Amino acid sequence: MSNPIEEFNDYRSKMNDKILADNNKIIKRIFNLDTNAYTEGALDVKTKELLGLVASTVLRCDDCVKYHLETSHKIGLKKEEVVEALSIATLVGGTIVIPHLRKAYEFWDALESNN
Repeated sequence: MSNPIEEFNDYRSKMNDKILADNNKIIKRIFNLDTNAYTEGALDVKTKELLGLVASTVLRCDDCVKYHLETSHKIGLKKEEVVEALSIATLVGGTIVIPHLRKAYEFWDALESNN
């Protein structure tokens, strides 16, 4: 049986390596900015991850949602915290977000069962 977490991370890693191998200065700077934006600052890392999760859900980016779910899980956010953030995303994004909410729940379940 396939592991959705491994599949996602393997693909993401492979494609990021390929993209960064082109050595495009703009793309490298965007990747760097993205990485650094989620470090501790005036807001703690957990809050930033939840903000990223909400924005990604509203923008309907399933890959982004998976990334923020996995990071949220790794840094110790509880399911209740994640679900509350997803509820805000669904409120803001409207019913068009519901299919992405389903995928988010499925991926979170995979994260929890992978422990």
